[in-house]
Amino acid sequence: MIVRKIASAVVFAALLSALTAYAAGAPTPSPKDKCPVCGMFVAKYPDWTAVITFRDGTSQFFDGAKDMFTYYHAVRKYSPKRDQASMSSITVRDYYALKQIDARTAFFVIGSDVSGPMGHELIPFAKEADAREFLKDHKGKKIVRFNDVSAALAKGL
Repeated sequence: MIVRKIASAVVFAALLSALTAYAAGAPTPSPKDKCPVCGMFVAKYPDWTAVITFRDGTSQFFDGAKDMFTYYHAVRKYSPKRDQASMSSITVRDYYALKQIDARTAFFVIGSDVSGPMGHELIPFAKEADAREFLKDHKGKKIVRFNDVSAALAKGL
């Protein structure tokens, strides 16, 4: 009976923890989390954080959308046991709102005069109007959507 109560308490605590993390939005990197593409410590660049969360609940952190796309298009190179189908969510940080947003619905400005931690970067926005304003204000070249970002485009930045 006591073992059952302890087991129930452990399960309840795990569910509560998972719900709290879900309610808080995308997971955040610890000071030890490194970008698998460039090796930089991601927590040093909170305004640029991108996150891929897998169906098993684990997450991979990136110091910007560019490295996230590099990983996304070559996931087996960086994580041999993973594939795109095992990804449950992909988030990037909106440049103006500084909130994690769904990368698959985001608008990305390329070719602007704003640099990220790794230099030229895809600048993400939740709203197209914000992306257009940024494009104009920061000499951007183009607005692209998630499916427009190929491995070659990310590499060419």
